[in-house]
Amino acid sequence: MQPATVTETTATQDSGRAGRRSPLRAIGGWRSSLWVLPGLVLIAVFVYYPLLENIYLSFFQWSVFEPIPEFVGGANYARAMGDPIFWRSLLNNIAYAVVSLVFQVTGALVLAALVETYVRKHGGILRAIYFIPSAISLTVAGLLFYFIYQPQTGILNEALRVVGLGDLAQAWLGQETTAIWAIIFMSQWQSFGYTTLLFSVAIQRIPRELYDAADLDGVGSLARIWYITTPLVREMSTLLIIVTVTGAFQVFNEVMVMTSGGPNNSSQVLGTWLYHAGFINNDFGYAAAIATVVFVITILLAIAQLWISRRKRVEW
Repeated sequence: MQPATVTETTATQDSGRAGRRSPLRAIGGWRSSLWVLPGLVLIAVFVYYPLLENIYLSFFQWSVFEPIPEFVGGANYARAMGDPIFWRSLLNNIAYAVVSLVFQVTGALVLAALVETYVRKHGGILRAIYFIPSAISLTVAGLLFYFIYQPQTGILNEALRVVGLGDLAQAWLGQETTAIWAIIFMSQWQSFGYTTLLFSVAIQRIPRELYDAADLDGVGSLARIWYITTPLVREMSTLLIIVTVTGAFQVFNEVMVMTSGGPNNSSQVLGTWLYHAGFINNDFGYAAAIATVVFVITILLAIAQLWISRRKRVEW
């Protein structure tokens, strides 16, 4: 009986020690937290504080010539709801997001799956070729396509004339019906390779045994992409959808470089219309309201996508 008593006493003492946290361990935990503190401070100062300040200013009428902002409540938001250029800009952003989802997510996934399945031997070279446009800055790419779209000396119209389609040649950036689509095409050309590369990395993590089993069962290429590749790269797809949609509502550089929102505001997006309102029309309250609308749209879309992807999560 005595050994049992000693054992029980020892176990009680050990559990007591486990329940009490060592002072040195507590100090170590605080020291670990200190490494995170600088990052939190930087995020708070340069992200959250400007965001809150922007929301605050959206309820005021303010310009550089009026040092004291005038509180106007929701007048700036009501103005946005009645502004036809705001709605035109929003529709352009939506078109930008839809086309980007089709090409930069769906198209990139199909291309990456085909490359990783059928041309794995030369996949590295192809991935490098696809990625090269992504290494070019947006400003340089915008200027490059600005000259490509030139109506008289541009490469695009010259190519159309050479192949006998000269009737299709036009001022791509000078017409209201084609300006925004020309900019969207340039953006797809630049970003397509980057998303393809990310999908290739995700596909390489999928066990090859799944594809070998599909080959034995006689599963076709499209069926393999739909039933094997797509579900198992869902996390990467979710990330790229969020990044692509958010980027589509934050587009700015390429529009400013190529058209500045013209002609006749036909290629305005929310970012460029915000810029015009604040720095050209000197109406910073209205610009802050547009920025707040952009933030709300992007955060709601991101939350919705995360919620949908979490419900359809695939474990393997």
